[in-house]
Amino acid sequence: MGGWGEFAGAFGIFLLSHALPARPALRRRLAGALGERAYLALYSLLSVAALAWLVAAAGRAPYLPFWEMASWQWWVPNLAVPPACLLVAFGTAAPNPLSLGGRTARYDPKHPGIAGLTRHPLLWALVLWAGAHVVPNGDLAHLLLFGGFAGFALLGMRAIDRRRRRQLGADTWALLALHTSFLPGAALAAGRWRPASLPSLRRLAAAALLWLALLVLHGPAIGVSPLPP
Repeated sequence: MGGWGEFAGAFGIFLLSHALPARPALRRRLAGALGERAYLALYSLLSVAALAWLVAAAGRAPYLPFWEMASWQWWVPNLAVPPACLLVAFGTAAPNPLSLGGRTARYDPKHPGIAGLTRHPLLWALVLWAGAHVVPNGDLAHLLLFGGFAGFALLGMRAIDRRRRRQLGADTWALLALHTSFLPGAALAAGRWRPASLPSLRRLAAAALLWLALLVLHGPAIGVSPLPP
């Protein structure tokens, strides 16, 4: 296990940095002591720092391959990241009291917006991004890294659903979630949700800019071009 210590430590810090603030009582105390804006800024900074350390530690961990690289594997994240960017752009600060990052104000249960597509757009974006990156990264450290991200997001969605149901009460939660779904597109396929308007051009532009930034910065930040060879 020589050389795995940094990776294990970085993974532990990353999980703690997300698990502890998710506890409502702790979050209220921290936000009350620091102020909401200062808390969010500090939390964002620590999250980015923990993520950067974890990614770097995965690159320095011993290389134990599970499968050989093939050129087609590079297409998987290139096809998955654009819809992930759309979920981030439309899910960030959207009216959605059923998941993290959403706002209660202006949420209409009959017209839930992005929550109609899925209650957890930001976490599904993480699942898409992480799951797609498993394919061209077939070594143990990156399987643990990206597989851990995807598993953390999936477990987080279930935990949020249980917490929101407990906080709101079963009847209120059922009313708010009636036209939404856990799985992306399930409410649409079942006929319980239809888009009430065309997509926001501003959010579409934000998704395109996010995708372009990830594409351009991937090489300088990670050291590997994301484009297929």
